[in-house]
Amino acid sequence: MTALTVLMIVLAYLLGSVSSAILICKLFRLGDPRLQGSGNPGATNVFRLGGRFPAIMVLVADILKGTIPVYGSYFLGIEPLYLGIIAIAACLGHIFPLFFGFKGGKAVATAFGSMLPIGLDLAGLLILSWVLVVFISGYSSLGALVAVSLAPLFTWWIKPLYAIPVAMLSLLIIARHWQNILRLLRGEENRIWDKGRIKE
Repeated sequence: MTALTVLMIVLAYLLGSVSSAILICKLFRLGDPRLQGSGNPGATNVFRLGGRFPAIMVLVADILKGTIPVYGSYFLGIEPLYLGIIAIAACLGHIFPLFFGFKGGKAVATAFGSMLPIGLDLAGLLILSWVLVVFISGYSSLGALVAVSLAPLFTWWIKPLYAIPVAMLSLLIIARHWQNILRLLRGEENRIWDKGRIKE
């Protein structure tokens, strides 16, 4: 592993540590998303707290936290396996943000952003998978789990070289959703349009 790769891993973590949900909620005077709604600082919770516009801002910012370091590393010639580690570092920054007491979100949007450099065809398949599951079930978490579970398969079909890094990233996101998985199995998970003090 070169010094450049190590530097990009550190920078990816630091960028991931910038919690867009908390900052945007402050901007719109919505309070701390870690203390309201589901308690998860992510776009879904911000949507429940403040509506579409703040949620879209959070979503875009969280996607860019994954896209920027991975795309930058790709152009610097860093090999695919390490691109996966850089993507994981960005997601770990989102999950355990250095600047916000190590209390972060689920990193679904950041993981999606880190996969964007692979191609728009992969992005389209992931979005379609999420939308279909959420439309049918109403569960954002289930949509995310299905999409990330299919991501390595889609990647193998589109660009096999990146299938292993994507699989590494998918495992991280699935592990982060273990509580959601338990609630889904018990029939206790809340749907995306639910309001109030809920779990996510």
